[in-house]
Amino acid sequence: MVLEVAILNIRLGESAAFEAAFLEAQQIISASRGYQRHELRRCVEATDQYLLLVWWDSLESHTEGFRQSPEYQRWRELLHHFYDPFPTVEHYVVVPGASV
Repeated sequence: MVLEVAILNIRLGESAAFEAAFLEAQQIISASRGYQRHELRRCVEATDQYLLLVWWDSLESHTEGFRQSPEYQRWRELLHHFYDPFPTVEHYVVVPGASV
């Protein structure tokens, strides 16, 4: 399993619109092959910042499956115009023996 992590900085004052758009966008990602689950968390200290966590079966499920799908274009239309700057997306795996 691979965890996708992105810190999303939203343009000032557009958090409510972003959250509304995300409600639709999450339906797109959750229907993707290899998707397991996701969480969107808002930062307590910086209210226009969010943490997006998405669990995938594999790195390829995200990078090749979702990002190269026609549905990804709709995801982009819904969300990408809110970001400033555009987020860096990284992927993580569990360190054997280091998790509970």
